[in-house]
Parts: sequence; structure tokens; C-alpha cells
Amino acid sequence: MDVGEKTNEITCFQPLLDTLENLAGTVVTSDAMHTQHDHAVHLLSLQAHCIVIVKRNTKKLRKQLKSFPWKQVPLQDRTRATGHGRHEIRRLKVCTVNNLLFPGARQAVQIVRRRVHRKTGKISLKTVYAVTSLTAEQAGPAQLARLIRGHWTVEAPHHIRDVTFASA
Repeated sequence: MDVGEKTNEITCFQPLLDTLENLAGTVVTSDAMHTQHDHAVHLLSLQAHCIVIVKRNTKKLRKQLKSFPWKQVPLQDRTRATGHGRHEIRRLKVCTVNNLLFPGARQAVQIVRRRVHRKTGKISLKTVYAVTSLTAEQAGPAQLARLIRGHWTVEAPHHIRDVTFASA
């Protein structure tokens, strides 16, 4: 769906989903821009599930997630990857939630990414949070890790386009 010049992806979210038939049981992944209360409510009304990344644009939710006792949560998934001139280890922790500041949230996710640049040896650590409406029975840690990582197969071409053509 083309996003007009005087708007952004947020306003196109619901109209785009409304063009699709029967999203019941479908998992919709999105970047932080779509971590929107109204988007979650709309997906729930369609009986779809969501996995959203939580960044600074949702300050209260991010603060709530950061305050969880993550050090007490055991490591539940670990993956290694090599690409783009770096080695990466992703460590994932998940906990069941009931009262998050996000509609339909059933699990909170913490991902700690450790990247080592192969040429320089520079190490970077980044912690990313996510929320999903999937219960622990519907998606365990390894499946959540695959779904979240899989989202970037959609985002990567956008990044390439935006960088190559200096759009966005």
C-alpha cells in the first residue's frame, strides 16, 4: 500500500489489514512505529495476534518492561548468526504478563544482542523489548525468537531502499 507524502505508515495500518480476509490466528509482527494502542485493539478485534517491538516512542510501556526483574528470569533461547561483517549472539528471556500497558499483552520479551565487528573487534550490546498477545502455550521462547527475527526479512528491503535512495 502506498503511503502518501502527507501521512505515515501509522494511518495506513488498519486500512491495509482491512483489505485482507480472515486474519484470525495470524501473527502480525511490526516495528516500534506500530506499537500503538489502537493497532493492538484492531488486531484483537480481528482475532489476530501481534508481536511488537517496544522503544522510546512508548515510554511508559518501555519503562514498565525495563523494570521487570529480568536478572531472575532464566535464559530461554540463544542464537548465533554471522553476517554483515559481524558475529551476533541473541539471548532471549520471556515472561507471562497480565497487567501490561498494552492491550492483549500476554508475554513480555527481552532480547540482548551482542555484536562483534569482525574487522575491528568492537563489541556492542543492545537490549530490545517486545510484547506479544500470544500466550506461552501458543508460542514458546524459540518460536518467539524466530518470529521476531523473521520480521527483519520484511524490514531489510525497506532499509536498503531508504539508504540507497535517501528516502524516509
